[in-house]
Amino acid sequence: MTSVPETPPAIGSVAMIMLGVSDVDRAVAFYRDVLGLKLHGQSEGLAFIDAGDIALALSAPLWHSRETGAGATEVVFTVDDVAAAHAALVARGVDFLESPRAVTPTDWAANFTDPDGHILSLFGPSS
Repeated sequence: MTSVPETPPAIGSVAMIMLGVSDVDRAVAFYRDVLGLKLHGQSEGLAFIDAGDIALALSAPLWHSRETGAGATEVVFTVDDVAAAHAALVARGVDFLESPRAVTPTDWAANFTDPDGHILSLFGPSS
């Protein structure tokens, strides 16, 4: 019989979110050129996007290892003004799933998808 430790192991903060993508170059173009995030590095089938304290890894092997492609995932990006960020992304051709909406007494959200169907969200105050 295996004994269970009394306290769980110390788990640090989330360092990276890996998204399976069908086409790394297309995904990089979206995250870098449309959303304005910085490409940190890229190799065959894999790219790393600087998303602040957490990196996004765009992985073709992860996409191909799953039967369904995109999973039940949402990546939330904080912004200073949801309405302004929404308008800027609409001008860049992003189709939103809904208009910005209040989700707490002080914060708003607006959801959209990347080219592979991952749900992305803007989150923060709104003017």
